[in-house]
Amino acid sequence: MNSYSRISVGIAGATGYAGLELMRRLVRHPHAEIRHAMASSASESRRLPALARIWDAPVEPLDAERLAGTDAVFLALPDALAAEIAPALAARGTRVFDLSGAFRLRDRALRQRWYPHSPSDLVSVAYGLTERRRLELTAAKLIACPGCYPTAAVLALQPLVEASLLEPGVIIDAKSGISGAGKTPTERTHFSECHGSVAAYGVFAHRHAAEIEQELGMPVTFVPHLVPIDRGIFETIYARLRPEADGAAVEAALTRAYSSSPFVRLTGADLPEIKHVVHTNFCDIGWRVDHRGGQLVMAVCIDNLVKGAAGQAIQNFNVAFGFDETTALN
Repeated sequence: MNSYSRISVGIAGATGYAGLELMRRLVRHPHAEIRHAMASSASESRRLPALARIWDAPVEPLDAERLAGTDAVFLALPDALAAEIAPALAARGTRVFDLSGAFRLRDRALRQRWYPHSPSDLVSVAYGLTERRRLELTAAKLIACPGCYPTAAVLALQPLVEASLLEPGVIIDAKSGISGAGKTPTERTHFSECHGSVAAYGVFAHRHAAEIEQELGMPVTFVPHLVPIDRGIFETIYARLRPEADGAAVEAALTRAYSSSPFVRLTGADLPEIKHVVHTNFCDIGWRVDHRGGQLVMAVCIDNLVKGAAGQAIQNFNVAFGFDETTALN
């Protein structure tokens, strides 16, 4: 284990869905000491009933200067606010684990399109998809934790792309629970609008498509849907295998990629379900191949608030500081 025993931690955005997940897990992390739990604004201070007897101190107003006095900061803030705060914290030596989208895209033009408040020139940033980027995390000062949809899609597809198993034309049919839209209420997330309905949104206009394509190095068709459940992501991925590839090659590529990954569970032909992963940091990947035509169908499930947000951020924290990867996540 690392020579560090206790890491002083600040959490900004502790009152949001992802922030609450961070608090629940970090408060019992044996190597983390929460110094500051802050809201998303400088005017908000309140207690969190959901954390009673877990964390009874009030949530403080947002104060970047006080965050700079900690070893590590988790930012569960709106994109524009994270874009402003994160580089300054990293420059002062604090290790930043950013859950916003502000630093995920490496291409300047794409970043300005989807995250216009982000800096045009980025400081050194590590993309925090833990299973795929472990070696980059140990020295990084600023870690951009992936979006929830890209986490599921890239974990499933990247090993197959790297093994040259897929033809062009991948389709990702993704469905998310309502918490994926954040805590601020909107007409789209109103109970009366969501209950008893399923709706596609952001067709050809969702920023996570750019993130998925960046990591895969290939175009995809990505269609997200809002489903009337609290949490969870289910992605059905359709792809065609190259003529020389088959189901055994798919299994071999995924097994090779994740044999040492404690939070990726390969289920093969037993396709996973959202209820198998909620409240956990697992990503479950199942698949079937129609050998007559080489059609591949993958089913991928994560909890959007854990593996898709807070859990993955803590997993990155563990790797970055040399702790066991599963600490506070099992």
